[in-house]
Amino acid sequence: PTSLSTKNVATLLLQPHCVTKTKIIMKISTAFIVAFFGTASAFMAPKDARLSSQSPSVLFMTDVVDRSAKSASVPFMPKNKLLDGSYPGDAGFDPLFLADSQALLEDYRDAEIKHGRLAMLAALGWPASEVWDRAIAKAVSMPPVVDESLRAPSVLNGGLGKIPVEYWAASLFVASFIECANIQKRRTDDRWFPGNLNFDPLGLYPKSEAKQREMQLKEIKNGRLAMIAITAFAIQEA
Repeated sequence: PTSLSTKNVATLLLQPHCVTKTKIIMKISTAFIVAFFGTASAFMAPKDARLSSQSPSVLFMTDVVDRSAKSASVPFMPKNKLLDGSYPGDAGFDPLFLADSQALLEDYRDAEIKHGRLAMLAALGWPASEVWDRAIAKAVSMPPVVDESLRAPSVLNGGLGKIPVEYWAASLFVASFIECANIQKRRTDDRWFPGNLNFDPLGLYPKSEAKQREMQLKEIKNGRLAMIAITAFAIQEA
């Protein structure tokens, strides 16, 4: 057989049936290269990390690890120094030591409270929509969003396509407005703490610090429970 020149090889690869195969091979090769280097870099320690003779795990290569104490929530693991109980509901649960600075801990706490509040609203709104959606939709001459089995629309059951685009746009606008206000308050108000939006139209927030901490504890516990509940709702109605 005759040997293929560079020109012949290029001509062959540019054939329609070969172009697709070539693209697929290139994509797969690129994915393997990215995955290899990404995985390798994940196991590389930071430049300022110090290996410990007690544990070589990269999870413990951080200054916030307190090896003299154990986590209250995970007793067989060392404690994160930043989780000192100053926040209500702090049980020392950070097995991966993701909160390696006070600023990052505040970010995580703020995000947890926000997700907890949304989950509490969803845990109430989900069953309420299954009970009253059809009646409300009929009253306002709109199509109901629950299906024939009275399942509320969710990510797993494909019902979110029934939700109007205007609703998502309004939700995005309101959420962005609240988040911008929170960011501005965090930057300018020294009294800011995670979850503090100064929103108390009914005046229910207590005056004493002890009562305030008690209410914050109730909120974070109910928020965590609601996040678990809403996840179970979505799985159940998939």
